[in-house]
Parts: sequence; structure tokens; C-alpha cells
Amino acid sequence: MIAKLKRRQQRYCTGSRANCHFAFLLLAVNFILLAVFLLDAPVSAYVRQSPSFLKPISNAITDFGTSGWILLASSVLFFEALTSARLARHCKARFEALFIGHVAAYVFLSIALSGLLANLAKRLIGRARPLFQTDGSVLDLSPLHGSYRFESFPSGHATTIGAIMMAVALMAPRYRVPCLVLALWLGFSRVIIGAHFPSDVMAGLLFGAWFSVFMASQFARHGLLFDVPAEGLPRLMRRLPLRRLPRRAGWRWPGAITLPSPVRLLRIG
Repeated sequence: MIAKLKRRQQRYCTGSRANCHFAFLLLAVNFILLAVFLLDAPVSAYVRQSPSFLKPISNAITDFGTSGWILLASSVLFFEALTSARLARHCKARFEALFIGHVAAYVFLSIALSGLLANLAKRLIGRARPLFQTDGSVLDLSPLHGSYRFESFPSGHATTIGAIMMAVALMAPRYRVPCLVLALWLGFSRVIIGAHFPSDVMAGLLFGAWFSVFMASQFARHGLLFDVPAEGLPRLMRRLPLRRLPRRAGWRWPGAITLPSPVRLLRIG
């Protein structure tokens, strides 16, 4: 498997491509620093002292940022697609199943690895959460403390949200604006319930989004799923439309893969 990936990398990585990773890092660091010094103290004080009608809503939607359900769904989809590819009788159905498998692998790796790195970083940094500040400082740090109280920066929920929303935005470019709006509301629900500072959420969203772009670039280097234009973000090699199933029971799209709902809604055009 590793040798095959190396051969694919040599075949598809023919030259250096322009990227904006350094510029993104520079902007992200400055945005986070501005949030630390200008937003964290007043926003956390306001959240603690002022009741808000948004808190019940935020409590209801904040668990969307937990990665477990996404990892489970993507792993089930991957193995189902792999099984369908092995059992397929026609080349078209086999390639469609492999394509779906690559999508599932990309989502799984983007969420799992970004979440792992974010959790490692928050334990190394050891920033106190807003509700557990000891001296009122937004920079109350206790590295390697090993407690939930000192695992604020970056937000793990926001990292997952940033990663999944950027992954969807890359695979379905027409939905980039709704993905951005959802990412902001879902991410900052962690601020509204008092679990994180604004800079924690901003760092998580930016890191998760960047990591999904990075993983897409790595897939493209091996000729899998994405390609990278000279300028701009990675894009799918093939379209991945969402189709509505007909009402008549038992009917399915010609050439579609038999996958469990809601996977059955996916058909490669």
C-alpha cells in the first residue's frame, strides 16, 4: 500500500504548486492575537454576567462539534463503499464505489487528525476555561495540567466544525457561504455557553479549516479525489451532486451503488 502511494505521488506530483499556507498562518496568528487582547476579557465577562436567550439554543447545537458521530458515519461509509467496490460487476459501479470510499477516507482523516492535534495542543498549552479563571486573567496557563479546567485553547469542538465545514465547502463549492455561516454559529456556541473564549473558537475554526485544505492537497499529490489548480483551493476531480430519490419504492438511480441511507442519496455524476 505504501509503495503504491509513493508511485502515485511520483506520477501526479510533477512540480511545485503555489500555496498560501504561510499567508494563511500569518493572518490566523494575527486574528487570534487580536481576539485574545481585545475580545476575550469583555466577551467572557458579558457571558458570565448577562443571561441570554441564545444559551438554550447553543446548548442544543453545541454537541454537533463532537467528532464521534462523524468518524463513525465516515468509517461505516468507507467500509460499505469498499465492499461495494469488491462486489461490483461493472467497472463504472466499481469506480463509483471507490470514489465514495475516497470521500469517506478524506472526511475521516481530516476530522480525526485535526482533532488529535487540537487535543494535544490544548493539553500542552493548558489555558484555563472562562468559568475556571483564578485571577481573572485571560492568559491563565497551566501546561500539562491534565484537567478539563485547563483545556481551553484551541477549542476541540470548533476544530471539528471548521474541518467538516471546510471539507463540505471543498466538495460542494456552491454551499461555501452556508458552510461559513454554520461554522461561525456552531463554533461560537461554545462561547455563548461559557466553555471557551472567542480566541479559542477562532483558533479551532481556522486550524480545522486549514487542516481540511491540507489533507485535500495531500490527496491531490497522490492523484486521489482532488486536484489543485495553479491558484485557489483544491477541487474535486468529479462532481458529487445530491439527488432526491423518487417516491416509488424500490427504484434507484441507474448505476448507483447500493448504500445505506442517507448514503443512498449520493450518486456520482
